[in-house]
Amino acid sequence: MQHIVITGGNKGIGLALVKQYLAKGDKVSVICRQPSAELADLDVTLYSGVELGEPQKIKDVAAKFAENSIDVLINNAGIFCNETLDNFNETTILKQFQVNSIAPVLLSQQLLAALKDGGKIAMISSRMGSIADNDSGSYYGYRMAKAALNASSVSLAHDLAPRQISVGIYHPGYVQTEMVGFGGDISPDEAARRLTGLISELSPANSGKFYHSNGSELPW
Repeated sequence: MQHIVITGGNKGIGLALVKQYLAKGDKVSVICRQPSAELADLDVTLYSGVELGEPQKIKDVAAKFAENSIDVLINNAGIFCNETLDNFNETTILKQFQVNSIAPVLLSQQLLAALKDGGKIAMISSRMGSIADNDSGSYYGYRMAKAALNASSVSLAHDLAPRQISVGIYHPGYVQTEMVGFGGDISPDEAARRLTGLISELSPANSGKFYHSNGSELPW
């Protein structure tokens, strides 16, 4: 049995990940702002009231985990806004940087003592953070924040290599969640199935790589 910690596990992809790890017999802890009714019915350890845009909240919740107690940390929580040149909103751009790029790295850093040597960190990123893959423009804050997350995740992979902690960077696919108005191509359950498979294959040999949930490697 592994101990899996998932941020944003109250809905969407996060909730689907929670269910799939529970079905495998793993212990699951969820960090989120507020639990959903569906999450509240599951056998998880819940840390609610955590606003990932507030660094002190991250530090406070991280302090609740014992040393060497976590096998896998999945930084799944995120927010999505669409800024264009005609609607360039500095406030939403900065918020996306705080939640989508700084928070996952800060939480990972704060949980280093709790992560076991040989453990894993999964960053749920997006192909919208790929510079080479950008063929449509707009989405300034989301693209910049996910590109920053990708860059910092590679640094994390290098810095944690001496402890054999592997870092995976994953695009879940275009998933039918509230974030995209439920207009995706695959269900949260399918995305979670793919992601759990990739995380199980994560190792020092492929740490710091950027993958689509279908298994293909994505360009930076």
